[in-house]
Amino acid sequence: MAKRLIFLGPPGAGKGTQAQILSEDHQIPHISTGDILRTAVARETPLGKQAKDYMDQGELVPDALILNLIQDRLSYEDTANGWILDGFPRNVNQAAFLEELLAKLGQNADCVLNLSVPDDVLVERLLSRKRKDDNESTIRRRLEVYHQNTVPVIEFYQQRNLKTIDGNQNMEAVTELLGQAIS
Repeated sequence: MAKRLIFLGPPGAGKGTQAQILSEDHQIPHISTGDILRTAVARETPLGKQAKDYMDQGELVPDALILNLIQDRLSYEDTANGWILDGFPRNVNQAAFLEELLAKLGQNADCVLNLSVPDDVLVERLLSRKRKDDNESTIRRRLEVYHQNTVPVIEFYQQRNLKTIDGNQNMEAVTELLGQAIS
């Protein structure tokens, strides 16, 4: 059975780690907008250069840039048996676009997983990652942007197939809860 999963949650909630585990367990690609963007920035593609300006300011990359990347990625052969979208959609416009895109592709999301973690825990986790763009004010700004834009997405999916998971536990416990949620 194809598994098509959307992962929501704030920066530092552990989406990437958990998506990677599920990706390996179910043999489906982990599609991270963050990875796609970082690759574009590293390769200095035109899209990457545009995205970098926004990222350096702690702002979200505009929808049009992200949407093109996602549409392109979902057309790859490795997505036939499913996928995990990590970090997308980030706002209601993107969620609506994704529904249209999936309908065009004859697909739908089987489950929307929301990892919930308190902000103070997230700040602590993100500061311990030691990324050069992470300082407390940038992190708090990213969380503020997340709450403004992404919380309405959680409400959008509440009418559909949203499952909220407590991400403020050890990794194994979160992995087990996610496994139960999608089985």
